[in-house]
Amino acid sequence: MKVNLKGGFVAALFVALALVPVAAQLLDQPFYMLVAQRIMILAIAALSLNLLMGYGGMISFGHAVYVGLGAYAVGISAFYGVTNGAAQLAIVVGVSALVALVFGANSLRTRGVYFIMITLALAQMLFFLGVSLDVFGGDDGLNIDQRSTLFGLIDLNHRPSFYYLVFFALVTALYLCHRLVNSRFGMVIQGARSNEPRMQAIGFPTLRYRLTAFVIAGVMAGVAGALLANHTDFVSPDMMHWTHSGELIFMVLLGGMGSLAGPVVGAAIYLLLEELLSGWTVHWQLIFGPFLIAVVLFGRGGLLGLMEKGGPMAGRERDDG
Repeated sequence: MKVNLKGGFVAALFVALALVPVAAQLLDQPFYMLVAQRIMILAIAALSLNLLMGYGGMISFGHAVYVGLGAYAVGISAFYGVTNGAAQLAIVVGVSALVALVFGANSLRTRGVYFIMITLALAQMLFFLGVSLDVFGGDDGLNIDQRSTLFGLIDLNHRPSFYYLVFFALVTALYLCHRLVNSRFGMVIQGARSNEPRMQAIGFPTLRYRLTAFVIAGVMAGVAGALLANHTDFVSPDMMHWTHSGELIFMVLLGGMGSLAGPVVGAAIYLLLEELLSGWTVHWQLIFGPFLIAVVLFGRGGLLGLMEKGGPMAGRERDDG
């Protein structure tokens, strides 16, 4: 019964997301579309982080840097007059993959708190680089005068069209994560999380697999950043700040780390609560903070874990044992 509750909740969430433009038009509240759009974009970034945290056991505290890189790839290319969506996507993928490859090669040789700190330090380097680039606005950021163009097929200035493009990107990201996690590649990543020496002993080059996962997660977050740049028509170094990496971690934990749909649920709950509480009081963090702590301490496997017996963490504990 609890498993059905979990599946029904996730299905209802996606149906609700699909119907937001209809509801926004009927109620004459386009703001609802903007909120749901932001939820889906950050859900893609949280899904990419869940690949590292939930399945690979790699807690990256600098994951927002790839969101910022994707956003800046769109912003800087538009600054120089390149608005072709395919060209921008190629730049986003190339830059995100290259940076993730370099960062991963340096950080994956460490473990535990050292891994967390080196991902944080490397990300902050790029944050301060963004602040120093005065030609692109520096700390004030860069306005995007023209959104990406997709060969005239989709007008990103048309709100419903852009909304459903983001929705399609979210569904695609979720499907790719499902295929990755349930493939041989995903099994090796999860095995390395539980017992890396054993995986190496049977012949798997775990460092290569973990680095590949790191690059895939970076590219996914970069694509989320490209969508975010078109969503806000603005980019700034703040997108790469470590506090936003912390928010992505909270989204993963809140929904359910190691659960495919958990980051989507976590992003929705996190951002909706933030929107509601911030409109109610300027001290909304005093309410939000204890709620997040309670979920982490008492909600096994996050909110989705509460909907099924034992939660997704139970199996992990047995594997680790």
